[in-house]
Amino acid sequence: MSEKLPGWKDIPIGGMILEAGNAAKYETGTWRSSKPIWDPDKCIHCLQCWIYCPDSSIQVKNEKMTGIDYFHCKGCGLCASVCPDKVQAITMVIEET
Repeated sequence: MSEKLPGWKDIPIGGMILEAGNAAKYETGTWRSSKPIWDPDKCIHCLQCWIYCPDSSIQVKNEKMTGIDYFHCKGCGLCASVCPDKVQAITMVIEET
């Protein structure tokens, strides 16, 4: 049986993370109020979204974007804002509960 990963309630008061290199253990995707939607048909794979994503939520394989890791994406919208204006392969939508 798989082990349940810690969530935001498991982080110590003050948001201190006491062990280095553990971001993968904290599924912070439930924090967001909006989420990015990726349109693979529009994407030119410039990877600007991957460069600027503070959560490392842009998934890339063989130098091409393959999707978004919604378990860690906090919905900041940086990926959509750096997607070239003529492309607009990423749009932000309100997160539905």
